[in-house]
Amino acid sequence: MPEMPEVQGLAAFLAERAVGRTITRTNVGAIAALKTYDPPNTALHGATITASTRQGKFLVLSCGDELHLVFHLAKAGWLRWYDALPTTLIKPGKSPIALRVALDDGSGFDLTEAGTKKSLAVYVVRDPQEVAGIARLGPDPLAADFTLDAFSALLTDRRMQIKGLLRDQAVIAGIGNAYSDEILHAARMSPYAIAGNLDGADVERLYDAMRTTLTDAVAEASGKPPADLKDAKRRGMQVHARRGETCPVCGDTIRSVFFADRSLEYCPTCQTGGKVLADRRLSRLLK
Repeated sequence: MPEMPEVQGLAAFLAERAVGRTITRTNVGAIAALKTYDPPNTALHGATITASTRQGKFLVLSCGDELHLVFHLAKAGWLRWYDALPTTLIKPGKSPIALRVALDDGSGFDLTEAGTKKSLAVYVVRDPQEVAGIARLGPDPLAADFTLDAFSALLTDRRMQIKGLLRDQAVIAGIGNAYSDEILHAARMSPYAIAGNLDGADVERLYDAMRTTLTDAVAEASGKPPADLKDAKRRGMQVHARRGETCPVCGDTIRSVFFADRSLEYCPTCQTGGKVLADRRLSRLLK
């Protein structure tokens, strides 16, 4: 799933390539992906893109102050850029293309989604805050005003496992399954630690790990075209999706816990005092 660093990379890429260009047409390939009807997607035709920004894991292409194309790539979505947009006809339901956007210089992009579970979402709105997922977002973890004190206040009295808290978009915006694994590994912290039980040193270590991990990932994504962002993300991972490999910090074997639709990865030596987490949905530390 694209998370904050990759979406930031896409936003920066589109800021360079699409801002200043006029949208000549949009073609909807997956009707279910389009979540709004007023304004219609055709309202974008003839509109000039004035800004490309990120809000959490949402990407916002603004056409002035009162018209915005917003999309969330979900688990299996991606953006495919073309310097020369294909002219092939999109048949709804017959291709992975959910939306095609054509620009006035012949370039453009497709929003695509692999697999059978379709979650990619596209919105055409007058204000990004009309998108419920944006309206409920918590603070951006790399914002200048998201200080250690602000982070500590978010954790106070939370009876929630820290892995789940980091992934909760209403608490902190932009972190998903992959980067929460990476942050917790860097902080040397169990994914099952209870947020409200962390002491001051734990909170500071976690905050520093979060800011450093995300800052480095954003820097790695910067300047890369969409086609290269996924590989850059994979190369940067220390534990996520590396089950069975050697931890680069201590040399232990990286382990997984599998859930219904995802898994988490961790290092027992670095994060759980050498204990292996039970590999079942109601996971607990093995004794």
